[in-house]
Amino acid sequence: MNINTQRMVDRYAGQMLCAALSLIHSFRPRETARETLFKPRAIAILMISEMGSMVLAQPMVTLLKERYPEADLHVVQLGKNQEIVRLLGFAKPEHMHAIDDSSLFNLVSSLYRVICDLRRAGVDAVIDCELFARISSCIAYLSGASRLAGFTPHTQEGLYRGSFINCAVPYNPYRAIKDQFITLARALERPVHALPRSKQSNITFAEDRRLEVLQPLALREGELTQAIAKLKHDFPQAGDKPLVLLYPGGGILPIRAWPENYFATTAKALLDKGCAVGFIGLAVDKPLAQSLVGLLQHEAALDLTGYTKNIRELLVLFFHAKLLITNDGGPGHFAALTPIHTIMFFGPETPSLYAPLASSLGGESVALFAGTPCSPCLTAYNHRTSSCDGDNVCLQEITPAQVLGHAERMLGNAERTA
Repeated sequence: MNINTQRMVDRYAGQMLCAALSLIHSFRPRETARETLFKPRAIAILMISEMGSMVLAQPMVTLLKERYPEADLHVVQLGKNQEIVRLLGFAKPEHMHAIDDSSLFNLVSSLYRVICDLRRAGVDAVIDCELFARISSCIAYLSGASRLAGFTPHTQEGLYRGSFINCAVPYNPYRAIKDQFITLARALERPVHALPRSKQSNITFAEDRRLEVLQPLALREGELTQAIAKLKHDFPQAGDKPLVLLYPGGGILPIRAWPENYFATTAKALLDKGCAVGFIGLAVDKPLAQSLVGLLQHEAALDLTGYTKNIRELLVLFFHAKLLITNDGGPGHFAALTPIHTIMFFGPETPSLYAPLASSLGGESVALFAGTPCSPCLTAYNHRTSSCDGDNVCLQEITPAQVLGHAERMLGNAERTA
């Protein structure tokens, strides 16, 4: 199903199902607030639609493992997004639950299977990391867990997700999403329905900074050497030139893409400075990459879309490359697991919420954000649908000259530390 169909199903069918579940829930005895220590046997994390956000969720997962070392962690995601969870080691393979959104029938049948699996696993706590999606709210309730942590709209209209989330956290559009994920985890520690809701001191947030140290990808013996040898064999024209990777695709949200001609201008300047430039992306991004390579007419301009067969191979390539220039999306967050320097574009969304975590291997990350009056326009409140007519001025305001200034400095730093 395409994203607009998913939104329609979630909006209409999801709201009706949430209302029905809320009515059923209203007849259940309400649990009174108790100060007894909560000791879950199994915790399910629902982050269905995002891959990049799973990297931002690592501090939350670290906290859960520290706080509840005996609890099994389960992760519910779209099947196509599960590889990054395997690489991050959030959960055992048997505790990873896949949803298939390829059709409405597959969606419903896989949801039924996932809910049954969670109930069989005895999940007694759920952390719903989705921003006001109804499908995740329904999964949380139907899992049978006694504690449900998730975002609440409080008094805001139009974001109804039912009235059964009993460890509710008010969504805060001014707090980085990595911090809000931690708040969801901490909400499990309080008695259900306890007030005030999930308030934390600045001291607590300062202590949580230690959780943001990412564990980098552990390379296997000879893995990087083999990858470099294969790249040189397949693209001998790149030679020993410093490799810069560009991700020009917009993914499921094309409004987040920096203009194609800006990528071309930047790539040409880097090629003129003696770099090899590789365009990365999925197979669906190949027409865009081929268009750019054809426009540049340079032997060191490489079409690498579909070249890496999985995320691990992409991350190994990041270990070899010096710089990644990317639209807002998964690759910019995956880069934090490697030493590559990163320039990431924001506009429809904001780095205040979604800036990538720092690399523990020394890779620098720069988030470029012009801050136009209408930016950011993709929010939890509009289910990430933009009122922009496709003319994304917020990203056009970020010029190739700005990007090249950061790129030259980063490449210089990479050369000095090589």
